[in-house]
Amino acid sequence: MDEKAAKNMRLARGAAIPVPGEPYDRLAGLVIKDEHLAAVLRGEEYLVQDGAMGTMLQERNLVVPGQEPDLLTIANPEAVAAIHADYVAAGAQMLTTNTFCANRRKLAGEATVEEVFSAAIRCAKEAGGRYIAANIGPIGALLEPLGTLSFDEAYDLFAEQVVAARDAGADLLAIETFTDLLEAKAAVLAAKENCDLPIFISMTFGEDGRTFLGTSPEVAALTLSALGAHAVGVNCSLGPAELAPIVEAMIAHVSCPLVVRPNAGLPRVEDGKTVFDVKPDEYGRAMERIFDAGATIVGGCCGTTPAYIEKIAALASGRKPEPRQAASLCAVTGFQEAVVLEEGKPATAVIGERINPTGKPRLKEALRSGNLDYAIGEAIAQQEAGAQILDVNVGLPEIDEPTVLLDLVKKLQVATTLPLQIDSSDPIAIEEAVRRYAGKPIINSVNGKRESIETILPIAKHYGCAVVALTLDENGIPATAEGRFAIAERIVRAAEAYGISRHDVVIDCLVMAASTNQKETAEILRAVTLVKERLGVRTTLGVSNVSFGLPQRELVNATFLAAAFGAGLDMPILNPLSQRYMDAVNSFRVLDAEDAQAAAFIEEYATKPDPYKSGSVPGAQPSGAGVAQSAEAAGVQPPDASAAAATAAGEASEVGDEAVASARRFIMTGRKEQMEEATLELLADRDPMSVINDIFIPILDLVGAKFERGEFFLPQMMASAEAVKAGFDTIRAHAEPGAFESDKRIVLATVKGDIHDIGKNIVKMLLENYGYRVIDLGRDVSPEAVLDAVKTYDVQLVGLSALMTTTVKAMEETIRLLRSEAPGCTVFVGGAVLNPEYADMIGADYYGKDAAEAARIAGNFFGGRE
Repeated sequence: MDEKAAKNMRLARGAAIPVPGEPYDRLAGLVIKDEHLAAVLRGEEYLVQDGAMGTMLQERNLVVPGQEPDLLTIANPEAVAAIHADYVAAGAQMLTTNTFCANRRKLAGEATVEEVFSAAIRCAKEAGGRYIAANIGPIGALLEPLGTLSFDEAYDLFAEQVVAARDAGADLLAIETFTDLLEAKAAVLAAKENCDLPIFISMTFGEDGRTFLGTSPEVAALTLSALGAHAVGVNCSLGPAELAPIVEAMIAHVSCPLVVRPNAGLPRVEDGKTVFDVKPDEYGRAMERIFDAGATIVGGCCGTTPAYIEKIAALASGRKPEPRQAASLCAVTGFQEAVVLEEGKPATAVIGERINPTGKPRLKEALRSGNLDYAIGEAIAQQEAGAQILDVNVGLPEIDEPTVLLDLVKKLQVATTLPLQIDSSDPIAIEEAVRRYAGKPIINSVNGKRESIETILPIAKHYGCAVVALTLDENGIPATAEGRFAIAERIVRAAEAYGISRHDVVIDCLVMAASTNQKETAEILRAVTLVKERLGVRTTLGVSNVSFGLPQRELVNATFLAAAFGAGLDMPILNPLSQRYMDAVNSFRVLDAEDAQAAAFIEEYATKPDPYKSGSVPGAQPSGAGVAQSAEAAGVQPPDASAAAATAAGEASEVGDEAVASARRFIMTGRKEQMEEATLELLADRDPMSVINDIFIPILDLVGAKFERGEFFLPQMMASAEAVKAGFDTIRAHAEPGAFESDKRIVLATVKGDIHDIGKNIVKMLLENYGYRVIDLGRDVSPEAVLDAVKTYDVQLVGLSALMTTTVKAMEETIRLLRSEAPGCTVFVGGAVLNPEYADMIGADYYGKDAAEAARIAGNFFGGRE
C-alpha cells in the first residue's frame, strides 16, 4: 500500500466523532449550489438532465475518427457550447460536460485532464446551464483480479479527474455507464475523498438485467447507496420501456434519489448513419412509468436529442415527487449476489465459519505457507453446502494479516459469488479489505469499548459496510441479558450518529461455553430476544462455542441453534458442512414461514431416509474427550475441504476417473493453482492431445453453456479459462518446444477510430485457452493493417470489435476490403452497439454477442475444415 492510499484510509478512521442522539445529516459538508439542488438531493424536487452529447456531435458531423470526442471542447468549443445551449432551451437544468473519456489513459498525452475539464466546464457554463455536472466515465480497462489494472491505479485516474472538475468549477459529479462494481466503487471513493461536491453514480445493464460482469440492479443500488453516493441509478443500457423494471428493482433498495437516463432504444444503421428506434413521443410516454416508479433525476443517453429532453421536462413540470420511505433492509452484497433481510419479513441467513484458523490446524498451516487455495476450497464447499455469507478470518500473529486478508478477499470474489464478512481485530486489515471489496460487506466486528466504536464505525460508514456488534465493553461480557442489551443499545445509537442505519447493525450477544457457563446460556437467548424486540435489529451468534468441552458437540450445537432461532436469531455463524446444522436451518425455515408451502424442504427431504432414526448421523463426531476436541472437529470435516466441491458444477459425479473429476472440479471453480498437479495426473496415462481435446475443451464448452444459461457470469468464465490456461502451460512445459504451436490462427482487432478493447481482450483470452493462436492487432486498427495481418499469417478467420456507433462504418470498410483482397477470409464481429441485423447489414459472416459465442464460432469454423 502506497502513502497516498494509506492517507485515504487514515482519513476514514480519523472521522469526527459524532454526538449520539443528534440526527445524522447525509448532506452535511457538501457544497450545494442552491436550495433547489438541495431539495433534489433530498428527493423533494425533480432535476431534468440533458441528453446525449455523442449523438449530437455525430448528427452535426463533428466527430473525428480516431480522436476522443472530449478533445472537441478544446478544438471546437463553440460547437460543444451550442449543443449544450440547445439542451438548455429544451428544458435541461443540468448539463453534463463533454468529458466522458477524459482520463489520462484515454487522452494518451493529446491533452491534460485539467485542460479538458477546464474547457468542458467553461463550454457548459457559457451555454447557461443551471447546474454543471462533470461527466466521468469508465477507464476502459478491467480491474484486478479479472484484469491488470489495480484498484489504486484506477483510483488515481479518477481522483485526477475529480480534482480537475472541482478546480474548474463543477457543481456536481456525474459518474456513469459503469459495468464493473469495483471500478464504480473506486470512482465514488475518489470523489468522496477529493472533493465536497454531490456525487451521482449510475450503472449500465444488459437485456438480461445484469451488467456484463453479472451485477444485478439490486446489488448495484445497495452497494453504491451505502458507499455514500448522493444519487444512484442507471443510464445507457436500453430504451425507457425496457429499463423500467430495472428502475423499479433499484428504487426498492435505496433511500437516496434515483438517476435514470435511458437510450432512445436500440441503434441501427440507415443510409450509413446510426439511428435509434424510439422516437421522442414514444420515449416520453415510456418515461411516465419511470417517473411513477420514483425516479427524480432524469435525462437521456445514447440517441436522445433536445426533442427527447423536451418530453422529459414536460413530465417534470409542475410535478412534485411522492415521498418515499427509506427501505428497512439489512443487506450485504458481493459483486453478483445480495443477501437481504427485510424488516417485518422472516429471513434466515447462514454465515459459514470455516475460513477461520482458530482450532483448524490445516488452515493455519495453509495460511502460514501462503496456500490460499485451501481457503478457496473451504469457501466453495460452504457455498455448495448452503452458506449465504462467508466469514473470512486469517488472524495469525506470524503472518502479515492486512496483506493476506486482502489477497484472500480478492481471490474469494472470483471463486464464489457469496457476500463476505470481513473478520479481524486489526483495523488496518479490515480497512485494506473493505476498501477494495466489490460489494457491501459485513465487518466483524465492533464492540462497546470506546476505542472500538471510534475506530471501526468510521470505517464501516466510509466504505458502506454492515457491522457485527459484540455485546462486550471495557468491563467485559455482562452475565445478564439486560447487561448485554445495554451495550447493544449503546452501539446502535453510536452507529446511527455516524450515519449507519440500525438495520446495518447485527448484534452478537456472544455465546459462552455451556460446560463452564451453564446458567448463562439462558441469558444469552433472552438477550437475543430483548435486542430483537426493543432495538429492531438483526442478530447473530457463533453457534459452535456453546458446546466447547462437551461430548457430541454437533448434537449440543444443533439443539442450541434451534433454541436460538426461537429466541430471534437471524444470522447464525456455523459450519454448513454439518448436515445436522443445516437440517435445523431448513426445518426452521418451514416453521418460520420463510419456505413458502415448505417447497424447498419437501424437495430436499421427501425421498431421504431419516438418519436420526438409527442414531447415526452421517459425519457426526463420536463422544469423547470434550475439552481436547478442537473446533475443527465440531462439524463434518472431509479429508480435504475442496473435495466437498467435487460436484460443484453438478457433473463431476458422472465421471468415473478421479483425475478427470479433479480437473473438472478445478476448472469449473476457477482454481488455477491446482491445475498443474491435476494436469500431471492426467498426463500420467494420457497423451497431451487427448487431455486437451477430450478433457479441457469439453469442460470449457460446459462453462460456456453455463454462461449462456445465466448460471455463470463473466468472472466465473474468465476464472475457468485461466484454470485451463494453467493446464495448457503445464502441458507445454513438459513437451518439446513448438510441439503445441497451433495452426488454427485468428486475427482480432478493434477497428479504426475505436479505442475500447475490453471485450476484444476477453475474447482473446478465451480463444487462446481453447488452444487457438490469436494475432491481436490491438485497438484503432486500420482496414489495411487487418488485411496485412491476414496475408502475413495466412489467416482465414478474423474477429472485429467496435463499441461506438461512430466506428461501425470503419468495421464495414474493413470487411469490404477483406472481401475484395482476401475473399476466402471469414469475419465475425462483436461489440456493444452491434446485433445480428447490424452484423448482416455490414457484411459479416457471424455475430459474436460475447466471448463464449466467439469460441463457438471458432470451433464450428475450424471443425468444419478438418
